[in-house]
Amino acid sequence: MNALLESIPVLTLILLSPVGALLVTICLPKQREDLVRWISLGFSGFALLLALLVFISFDQGRARFVADFLAEVGWIRDFGVTWGDIEYQFVEKVPWIKQLGISYFNGVDGLNAPLLLLNAIVYFTGVWSMWELTNRAKEYFAFMHLLVLGVFGVFMAQDLFFFFLYYEIAVVPMYPLIAIWGSTRKEYAAMKLTLYLMAGSALIIPGILLLFSYTSPGTFDMVLMAQLAPFPFGVQKIVFILLLFGFGTLAGCWPFHTWSPVGHVAAPTAVSMLHAGVLMKLGAYGVLRVAMMLCPEGLAYWAELMAVLATVGIVYGAFVGLAQTDLKYVIGYSSVSHMGIVMLGLSTMTIDGINGAVFQMFAHGVMTALFFSAVGYIYDHAHTRMIPELGGFSQIMPTGSAFFIVACLAGIGVPVMASFWAELLVFISAFKTYPIRGTFAILGLVISALFMLRVVQKTFFGVKNEKFAGLPDMSPFLAAPRALIVGVIVFFGLFPRLMTDLIQTAVGPLVTGWH
Repeated sequence: MNALLESIPVLTLILLSPVGALLVTICLPKQREDLVRWISLGFSGFALLLALLVFISFDQGRARFVADFLAEVGWIRDFGVTWGDIEYQFVEKVPWIKQLGISYFNGVDGLNAPLLLLNAIVYFTGVWSMWELTNRAKEYFAFMHLLVLGVFGVFMAQDLFFFFLYYEIAVVPMYPLIAIWGSTRKEYAAMKLTLYLMAGSALIIPGILLLFSYTSPGTFDMVLMAQLAPFPFGVQKIVFILLLFGFGTLAGCWPFHTWSPVGHVAAPTAVSMLHAGVLMKLGAYGVLRVAMMLCPEGLAYWAELMAVLATVGIVYGAFVGLAQTDLKYVIGYSSVSHMGIVMLGLSTMTIDGINGAVFQMFAHGVMTALFFSAVGYIYDHAHTRMIPELGGFSQIMPTGSAFFIVACLAGIGVPVMASFWAELLVFISAFKTYPIRGTFAILGLVISALFMLRVVQKTFFGVKNEKFAGLPDMSPFLAAPRALIVGVIVFFGLFPRLMTDLIQTAVGPLVTGWH
């Protein structure tokens, strides 16, 4: 299967899935909303199929063999990323602007294969979850396809120019999606989100250009950058902090997180799913793929600060979430806390810590997709998300309530859920590397469990509000995408090594090269 997929441009086909959906959607008359939905579902399903095939077909044995061989002969030194096209699988590389060293360069390794699958899952289930949308469905799905295109591109691009181009493509559609189809101060939320993320981009650009200026010959090829002589220590210190804060803004890293809960609350259902489930992962992935892999000495210098910010984010998100009365705000601050776990794992510079951080990106992505999908259905029918106004919903909407409760269980790290293993790896590594910060981070997890259980008790098992007694429960058709997400959460909770072993094929050589 691997040989067959590598004989075709499978990554380009994944990229072309949202492009095809976008072009067809634009050409359809706006009255054919039913056809727009089916076209969107079909293309997103095709992308999911291809991403699943890439994930399943990734040759872990080959990746380990190549990495071990290069380590033996001494080709992995300061960086641990000198594998070239051999290590990356499903490689597609076409020179574009040779004078600037820009190439259309896609590839998959143990770091991005899980994230490609994550984006495909959220894309497919997000389209399906918005089946009841009637307000300008054509334009909505067109912007959604554009956003997903950017996310797929970031996760597969190995050229910094295209990486940043896709990054901007993913960010820009958030403004119209929230401003037009959102709720609860939607214009304010859309503008705040856009300004924060543009400010983050303003930090990323000089960092990228500084790296480019120190490569000889000049190139944007990240693999080639890693193969060249190390960047000067002073340059690495400056570039790393620029990229940490630039990408960290999108990752919801404290104290640049304030746009995120507001954006969560205002966004429509599928956009909240993509926002929390995938877009925040772009920021963390940017820190890992660009800042950490290209500036390892800068990472070592700033790792302590990174760990402090992550720990504060974990505890802060948990305590603020405890005080919220809006279901979406609860999930929004929970996401700030959980993304802090990702950044804490990355800051440990250990195999288990980074492995857990990447696994947490995937686990948190599917968990928040389920959260917002369930809340979206409740809000669309009850027209409120306020916890004091809701009550006894497990009797009114048993199916919809069940999905939210499962997401809560995943959020507090219950065993048999994917997030349990991810958080376990991160906290063990954090406690070994930063004992005091690791202790505070675990405290944040306990507080998170407290407010999650509080929400479940008050919203679904409290006194039944007769005002909502006649609301319809989720139909089997609308329950299907939520059930798919539950299946993913439980599957990787039962078989975590399918994820951790894959991630470690890239993390192992990377960390070995740092020490």
